[in-house]
Formats: sequence, C-alpha cells, structure tokens
Amino acid sequence: MKVDARRKVAFLALAALASACSAGPFKNGFDLSDATVSSAEIVSGGPPRDGIPALDAPRFVSARSAGVPRDQDRVLGLSHKGVAKAYPIAILNWHEIVNDQFAGEPVAVTYCPLALSGVAYHARIDGRPVGFGTSGLLYNSNLVMYDRETLSLWPQLMNQAVSGRFKGKSLKPLPLLHTTWADWRQRHPNTLVLSADTGYHRDYGRDPYADYAQSRDPYFPVKAQSGRYPPKEWVLGVEVNGVAKAYPFTELAKAEGEIEDHVGGKTAWVRFDRGHRTAAVYDPDGTELPGVVAYWFAWYAFHPDTVVFQAGREVRP
Repeated sequence: MKVDARRKVAFLALAALASACSAGPFKNGFDLSDATVSSAEIVSGGPPRDGIPALDAPRFVSARSAGVPRDQDRVLGLSHKGVAKAYPIAILNWHEIVNDQFAGEPVAVTYCPLALSGVAYHARIDGRPVGFGTSGLLYNSNLVMYDRETLSLWPQLMNQAVSGRFKGKSLKPLPLLHTTWADWRQRHPNTLVLSADTGYHRDYGRDPYADYAQSRDPYFPVKAQSGRYPPKEWVLGVEVNGVAKAYPFTELAKAEGEIEDHVGGKTAWVRFDRGHRTAAVYDPDGTELPGVVAYWFAWYAFHPDTVVFQAGREVRP
C-alpha cells in the first residue's frame, strides 16, 4: 500500500472513531443540547478544541520582503478600510482562523481546507468585538468556529451561530478573493502578507491536505449531496436577498471573462480568470460583493436549493 493511501486509511479510521465517541450533546467541551441543527450531524474532526490554533497576534510583512509566497501559491486576499492583506493558504492550512484588525476594526479571516472555503467576517456581535477559535468540530465537513465570549458554535458556511448564547446571531461577511499570490500582488502592489513567523512551529512548506485535495470525495459526512458535478468541483457561491447561486468553474470557463447575471433580483457581474483560477462577483457599480470559492459538495450541503449557473442558462441541481 502506498504511503498516501495508508495516511488516508488512518485519517478515515480516526474520523470514524472520533465521530462515534462524540454522539451526544457535549462534544469537545461544547454543549449542543440547544443546537438548531442535529447534534448528531456535528462531528469531531479529530483535534480537540484549539488543537488547530487560531492566530491572535498575526505578523505581516511587505510584498517585497524575503520569504513571501511564490507567484503560483494560493492566498486569500482582503482589501478593507484602505488596507490590503494576503493570507497564504500554506499558513491557513495549519491555523484556519486569523483574528485580525483593519484600521482598528476587528476582522476574522477563516479558511476550511476540507471545504476549500475562505470567508472573512466583521468580528463584531451586537456591537462588541469578538475573537474566534477552532472547535475541533465539523458540520457538513466544514469548519465549526466558536466565539470566545460565549462558546457559541458557528459553522463557517452558515455565517450564523447554531448553539450557545449567540444562537441565531449572524456574522456579516466581507469580500475575500481566493487567488494566486501573483494575481493579488498585481491587484494590490502595496499589500501586506501574513508572515510565517507565527510563534508556532509548523512545517508551512508541507501541505497536510495534498492527498485530500486529489481524492474525489469528502472524508466526513454531509447532510445533502448532488451528483451534478464532481464533489470537489470548484464553485463560486453567492447569496443575494436569500437566493443562493453557484457558479461552477467548469461552466465559467465556457464563458470566460465578465458575465452579466442576476441573483436574488439583482444584477451581478461575475469575473472569472482561468489562469489564476479565481472568480468574484460585483454589483453594477463595480463594488465587489461577498462570495465564497468552495468545493461543490460543501456549497450544496449548505444550500441544497441553490440555483446553478450553466453557460447559456441556469438550472437547479
């Protein structure tokens, strides 16, 4: 058996054991008795709470500093309050959450390697700044965060707390671009970039999810599935006025460039770049709107009623 195959078997066995051991209202120290989703569907991903440590005092360097990402490396890019920052996926794979600030405003930048999804949020709830940590739990094979004030749980792709004192509260997302370092640096020459000097000893040159990215299926259960596209097809997911829409990259590639479309009764422009494998959505004034690049299985699991863009027409799965 090849080494990567053995790793996959071990990973799946650990996941199954962790899930079996977490079949109750208390998991990783979190009370799920009041959860708005079934506690049986919130499973352990293996690590304990904060076993994947969030970054609370992130350090940044300029784009011209030594040790910045290579041109082809993937980053999450955020331009906000007149400041541009890039967060290398190579670092986010090991930390998943960065509690940051832009011009004094708290922002949480989050990434789930299992769903490919990067989401940035205004980190305020009821006007109060909050910090987030990793719960060690998953819902629909997606990162479940917790806020440190109340220990409420927040599945990343829901933007909403499902348990705890903040249950039902929502987080406001910010536009975040999943692209290459070369693309982001060209868009924002004065960008800062998250430093690998994190205070933790991690091998940021090694991708712990390389085998997973090449496999076909998710390792953890999801509530809803659709076979319309391969589970790990990349899609741009957008929500406008309660309407969810997915733009599969294979469909966008058939109409490369800028696409005028409509979501939730609003006009939207979708820009796709095959070379940098990125897509984003804008309003008619050119303002970027919040969207998320994710695997198809993850977007569909949270949005089973999603509309799907298909070159020349739109369909439901």
